[in-house]
Amino acid sequence: MNDLTGKVAVVTGGNSGIGYETAKYFKDAGANVIITGRSADKVASAAIELGAKGIVADVLDLSAIDELVEQVKNDFGNIDVLFVNAGIFTPAPVGQNTEEMFDNQMGINFKGAVFTTEKFLPIINNGGSIINLSSINAYTGMSNTAIYAASKAALNSYTRTAATELSPRKIRVNSVNPGPTYTPIFAKTGIPEEQLNEFANAMQNRIPLKRFGQPADIAKLVTFLASDDASFITGGEYNIDGGMNINPLLA
Repeated sequence: MNDLTGKVAVVTGGNSGIGYETAKYFKDAGANVIITGRSADKVASAAIELGAKGIVADVLDLSAIDELVEQVKNDFGNIDVLFVNAGIFTPAPVGQNTEEMFDNQMGINFKGAVFTTEKFLPIINNGGSIINLSSINAYTGMSNTAIYAASKAALNSYTRTAATELSPRKIRVNSVNPGPTYTPIFAKTGIPEEQLNEFANAMQNRIPLKRFGQPADIAKLVTFLASDDASFITGGEYNIDGGMNINPLLA
């Protein structure tokens, strides 16, 4: 099950959270793994812990993606799996979104994700797998997430079209839409810890399974989609949210 032996996998934003956990699962499944991230120290530390190759790359900078692809090509040749995971979350109510907030979220979550795929395509083997990390926020209309949600909805739309156009090469493209998950992305927003805890408690009560997701929950699904066990799956969007999206008003 979920055998990735001999495959080469790239995980963007692989130094923490869902990306780190997925890189770990990829390694356990037998893949050669490359992780990327913006912090040289964090990438280096995570790469040592994982036994993976670490490359510093900021997907907000398209030239950095070019350099990333070139280095991967030189070191590994072609790849088989691309997990487009790097992303940011900057909450703000409608009317208080700034141009900088818009540019950063759309630049990393959508533009950066799109051009990660576009620039890696020449070195993705036929029959490969691309998995985009999206979010159920693409559908929920949750307060304070307008730009973040729009970036993820755009990514899901790109996923569907890419799946159609890449099917002649048997490259599968899918999106994974997590619900609330315990990752460092929330801490990076700058919201005080007490406020974050209040938000988490309120959110957890709205989840039918009454818990947040763990990075491992997401990693297991991504590893399945990366493997040949999912060879007939493409163009899909997979909610992994404890049932939250089907019961958005559950108290």
